[in-house]
Amino acid sequence: MSSALALAGVSAVLQFYLSNLYAGLSALFGSAVTVSAKAPDLVQDSFAGGGAECQVNLFLHQVTPNAGWRNEQLPTVDPNGMTRLASPPLALDLHYLLTAYGSEDWQAEALLGFALLMLHENPVLTRHDISHAIAALPINDPSNPLSTPLGAVGLADQIEMLKITPSTVGREEMAWLWTALKADYRPTFPFQVSVVLIEAQHPQIVPLPVLVRNIVAEPELSPFPGISAVTPPFNQPAARLGQSVTVQGHRLATASAVVLTNARRGIQQSLVPTAAGNASLQFTPPLLNAPGELAAGIYDLLAEVTPPSGPTTTNSLPFAIAPSIDTWAPGVIPSGNTQVTVPCSPFLRPGQQVFLIIGTQLVAADPFTTPTNTPSFTYPALQPTNGLVRARLRVDGIESRVVDRTTTPPTFAGPQVQVV
Repeated sequence: MSSALALAGVSAVLQFYLSNLYAGLSALFGSAVTVSAKAPDLVQDSFAGGGAECQVNLFLHQVTPNAGWRNEQLPTVDPNGMTRLASPPLALDLHYLLTAYGSEDWQAEALLGFALLMLHENPVLTRHDISHAIAALPINDPSNPLSTPLGAVGLADQIEMLKITPSTVGREEMAWLWTALKADYRPTFPFQVSVVLIEAQHPQIVPLPVLVRNIVAEPELSPFPGISAVTPPFNQPAARLGQSVTVQGHRLATASAVVLTNARRGIQQSLVPTAAGNASLQFTPPLLNAPGELAAGIYDLLAEVTPPSGPTTTNSLPFAIAPSIDTWAPGVIPSGNTQVTVPCSPFLRPGQQVFLIIGTQLVAADPFTTPTNTPSFTYPALQPTNGLVRARLRVDGIESRVVDRTTTPPTFAGPQVQVV
């Protein structure tokens, strides 16, 4: 695949062969022909200032995704399905304007005619053509600092060869282009080069080869361990720290760890199951009352198991840890501009979205830069309530317990306050 210098490499290859084309035609035109790859307004200023009498300019005016390659592959990831290992190549079509400048009658037309015939006779740039042009760059233009780096561009090694096809540009689009370029129109031929495949030049880690293959046949309908449900206690939608959680599935008797991952917060922690059977296991997220404990939020949960076929992991399911308002009995809160401090668990981490809801009045936590279990909330205009109302804490979209499902029928739970 090509490197990020591929766009510059294509222009350099085209410029090289156009320069070779006109090298033997200086006698025909009465002067040497200059081949450039610059913006037309820069060429026009140079030409008007007494520059070359005959000049051909190659200008890359647009780059578009290639329709055939843009969905050819998907990114590859590691076995956990979360870490990207490689991305598909960036497939691009390059759109050029080939413009001829001449100071005498018919010169521009003649210059353009020779260039069009060369492109028509060479619609495909072969690998040899590209390699030859790239290898000659440092000799062709040693003053250009990009000449040497372009030697490793990799254009000749990509899967697709470069194909040149004419483009159809209407009069209105051509007029718009030259107006945007702030240059006077000159005889121009639009064409397209396809396809350039750019790929990041990152080394990939290759695992060691397998020495011995141990294949074990296990005649069961569900040969691989898996989990089907994560059930917090008391049918709550989320578990609190220190509560036992049940994970249902199959072939879990050899589970050695439950892995909780919160990629958003950069948290990954393995917990040892407190009990494990074939159809379920239990674990308890520890309540440490310390900044390093698991944060409230949504996690990916999977189990590490060791069946006879060898260590493996199950599928993952979402699992939520809820915040909890610790013993907090303010009773009465004054209305108006009021600051409220709420003791909670687990510790809140900087960057988490934290809200306090008193009845129906919601406000975000005051900014904090270190883990805290006593966040403060400032209400600019807290309204009085008609009696006691429930207070809830919401952290990263997960709310503290507000319903007690241990009773029949369920009842509301959580601290109550009144705003006067």
